Amino acid sequence: MHISSNHNVEPLLEVRNLSVRLPASSERQFAVRDVSFSLRSNEILCVVGESGSGKSVIAHSILGLLDTSQLQPVEGSICFRGENILSAAARRIRRLRGREISMIFQEPMTALNPVIPVGAQIEEVLRIHTRLASAERRRLVLEAMKEVLLPDPEAIVDRYPHQLSGGQRQRIMIAAALILQPSLLIADEPTTALDVTTQAQILKIIKSIQASRNTGVLFITHDIGVVAEIADRVMVMKSGEIVETGSTVDVLRNPRHPYTKHLIDAVPSMTPRDRKTCDQHPVVLETIDLCKTYKSSNLFGRKGQAAALKNVSLVLRKSEVLGIVGESGSGKTTVARSVARLIDWTSGNILIEGLDIAAATGRRSDELRCKVQIVFQDPYRSLNPRRTIGQSIVEGPVRHGVSPPKAAERARELLELVKIDPISMQRYPHQFSGGQRQRISIARALAMEPDILVADEVVSALDVSVQAQVLDLLDTVRSQFGLSILFITHDLRVAAQLCDKVAVMWKGEVVEYGSTKEVFMSPGHQYTRKLFDSIPGRGVIY
Repeated sequence: MHISSNHNVEPLLEVRNLSVRLPASSERQFAVRDVSFSLRSNEILCVVGESGSGKSVIAHSILGLLDTSQLQPVEGSICFRGENILSAAARRIRRLRGREISMIFQEPMTALNPVIPVGAQIEEVLRIHTRLASAERRRLVLEAMKEVLLPDPEAIVDRYPHQLSGGQRQRIMIAAALILQPSLLIADEPTTALDVTTQAQILKIIKSIQASRNTGVLFITHDIGVVAEIADRVMVMKSGEIVETGSTVDVLRNPRHPYTKHLIDAVPSMTPRDRKTCDQHPVVLETIDLCKTYKSSNLFGRKGQAAALKNVSLVLRKSEVLGIVGESGSGKTTVARSVARLIDWTSGNILIEGLDIAAATGRRSDELRCKVQIVFQDPYRSLNPRRTIGQSIVEGPVRHGVSPPKAAERARELLELVKIDPISMQRYPHQFSGGQRQRISIARALAMEPDILVADEVVSALDVSVQAQVLDLLDTVRSQFGLSILFITHDLRVAAQLCDKVAVMWKGEVVEYGSTKEVFMSPGHQYTRKLFDSIPGRGVIY
């Protein structure tokens, strides 16, 4: 746990009685109401709370990024080094951004420009705020990339965002945010969707740079484990208001407010649940020596290849939940997409109820495809924004011969099952929260009456209490429909709560495979032990 001792220093940032009003049609009057706090140099203050608690509104208020047609600051002040930046001119705010105050956003793929090399995007900060020569700017960019531990910066500097992993893209964001050595760093959920080892590396980088540069860090998160790992002080928010604040040790070990206790209790346990064995159930899915090799070539005709899967053999039985765990790039999602026939594999076999899906043709191929449905990590991207949720759910069944009235009735039943009011069928995806959209995606998958549900990182971007609700829902539909679930996750804590068996993948191979209890109680492979050691908050909340 990080400890700082500069409590007599004047605040770097001081927020006093900040209130930000929501539109009149909103469920509550204020996004943030009467919020006051301070942050000193060389201090990390974690703002923790569920989605909608007002965490990001505070961050955007500091940087002047609010859409004032929807979110209007109506009271209070935000003082940076004694200057009230809430009332500062737009030109002054632009000068502060990047130079004195920087921000790391939650989703780097959204924040980075897809058609500009990553090095040029870091360099842009220098071009805007300095008069350095081109050669000096490039030198500083490479230096910044080395500082955030990017491998081979000389090669990566000219690559595009889609050519990097999620962890590498997040490091690019950190390098851009820190290249001018700002006094204040705002980190808005920078590790939410990252695997545990990458998350541990990112947290270590932020702590190291913060300590070496005397930077004040406002770290926004919903993960109590991350709070335990990085924070000096904690501020807990609920419905736009601060409900508890104090030192990390005090808040986590002696929480006073019921909501803080609720957040701590919602952190998934590391102890696997006792579950009935499915070893006598029939096999519904089997992969045999599954291999996938990606081939590439560049402008100069040089060819290369990368093995994403190497002889992966797995068995999934009826009503069983098989978890596939590993870091980004381990091959988890490649297995999921192969099983769902979204990509072709190079060699090996995938059998559904004993039938090779690659050999099936025509109507039989369609039947096998319907037996497997997939729920993706980001429901906002997988749901059509121009279709109502009702249209999205009935589309698949209607295309496969179900009458529209019967499909609509089934959609209403499934929405009730996933705890979404059927009256909402005429609403669009953007009118729901992230957790609600994920439940809608599960309802859409169930509408096809599958035998196998592939859940690809379905809770990784959700806050802990919503995460618990979605996991309970998956457990409910598994038992109610006799579903078999292939559950892809990077979070061992989540696997412990849902999975009967676990396969640990590393560099395209299965390195450990067994019952969840066996793997958790006695991990045999050093890579599995590394995953356990990287879980944030170990020794504090576990």
